[in-house]
Amino acid sequence: MGKRCGAPRGLRPSLVEGTDLVSEPAKMRRGPRKKQPGEVSCREACMPRSLRFIPENSLVEITTRTLQGRLLLKPSPQLTDLILGVIGKAQALYGMTIHAFVFLSTHAHFLLSPASAGQLALFMQFVNANIAKEAGRLHLWRERLWSRRYRAIVVADEKAAHARLRYILAHGAKEGLIGTPGAWPGPNCIAALTTGELLRGTWFDRSKEFLARQRGETVFPAQFATTFDVELTPLPCLQQMTAQERQAHYRRIVGEIQARAEAENREKGRTPLGVDRILAQDPHSKLASTDRSPAPFVHATSDSTEMQFRAAYRAFVDAYRAGTLRLRERARELREMFPLWAFPPALPFNAPA
Repeated sequence: MGKRCGAPRGLRPSLVEGTDLVSEPAKMRRGPRKKQPGEVSCREACMPRSLRFIPENSLVEITTRTLQGRLLLKPSPQLTDLILGVIGKAQALYGMTIHAFVFLSTHAHFLLSPASAGQLALFMQFVNANIAKEAGRLHLWRERLWSRRYRAIVVADEKAAHARLRYILAHGAKEGLIGTPGAWPGPNCIAALTTGELLRGTWFDRSKEFLARQRGETVFPAQFATTFDVELTPLPCLQQMTAQERQAHYRRIVGEIQARAEAENREKGRTPLGVDRILAQDPHSKLASTDRSPAPFVHATSDSTEMQFRAAYRAFVDAYRAGTLRLRERARELREMFPLWAFPPALPFNAPA
């Protein structure tokens, strides 16, 4: 077997710049190297996932996927009503600006404009937690529903914003599941965007239900139910249009998506699965295979825009790591404030005053 070249496993070259990567394994075999003052170790530097860097008032695309690609979000009128209720409740609580969304059987997408990363985290925590509870209750699923934390990708320019909106609207048709995007039976925003249809769902206060049952009261199905509307906000690049002009613009996009889907179906010789077969699927089953490409670091249509965002992210990471070292030093000084064997409270989100 030949000698393995390259960086040690788990060590990115960018984090050990200036190191002889080929000879590093041999150095490591001679014993641990003494850490220099102010140096960040590999364990500290190699984060398991990227830091959440959401510049203020950015446009963000959210993706969240079910566990093992299972059909746990299989559409039904009841689940659609529950999901819209959860989103409406979350929007009422946290004031999130929502531009578009869609829920397929295995994943969901949002196009949002959060005021900060903190607002986004609170909104998505509420949405994902309560959808998992409601879908699990409906489909008799007791395990975790989501495969991992949601992925948020910043949309850095106007052209990319149009592309991500078109991508979300194409769901269902581009996969060959249905013939036209508007026919998808699950939660989506196409009718609301193209015709102004109201997005309304039901939120069930399960905490009040539980307390009522604990008191021995009889609980009726809709006793603790509240209806919430989901408000959609046009993308910043479309806000200069009138409502009628925007609806016509959305209908044109949907028509182009449908024409492209029909052409692709003819080319591949496939027939859309259809609504009846989609609704008849077992929500516990999972897809035999998935066509997933690596997620981009940022949605940008020009190299210069992407490089500017990457530079801003690098500066953010450098400042975060420097702050982490200072916090650890300060934590050693404050350790006597807490009893032994205790985990000190976590810090809140660092929002501007």
